[in-house]
Amino acid sequence: MTASLRPYALYAAWLVSVVATFGSLYFSEVLGYVPCEFCWYQRIAMYPLVILLGIAAFYNDTKIVGYVLPLSIIGGLVSIYHYLMQKVPGFAPIEPCADGVPCQVQYVNALGFITIPFLAFAAFIIITALLVFLRIKR
Repeated sequence: MTASLRPYALYAAWLVSVVATFGSLYFSEVLGYVPCEFCWYQRIAMYPLVILLGIAAFYNDTKIVGYVLPLSIIGGLVSIYHYLMQKVPGFAPIEPCADGVPCQVQYVNALGFITIPFLAFAAFIIITALLVFLRIKR
């Protein structure tokens, strides 16, 4: 990324978080996909980013990076773990019958590898990359 794009990195990170949030709400509220436990953890990491990055972008406050970067990294780690639970046989722990949706359920499986946790991971990676780019000194 060039230095001329630096002023827009915070806005781009906010926009990615907004799209990811609306995407997760679309899957659950419109399509009726019930979120599993790890989907909720990813939402817990993503939803505050919309508010925090939105306020920071409005005020052009790059000091917020230190506060939201850990949230983005943790969300990315949770989503990659969730993705591995879905795609790697034997990776997910064996769980007894319980209420709710198992985390191995793949509501979406486009091109054989794009699942909802993959989409969340992509959003967290983009946000993290943009925030790291802002953090790097000119």
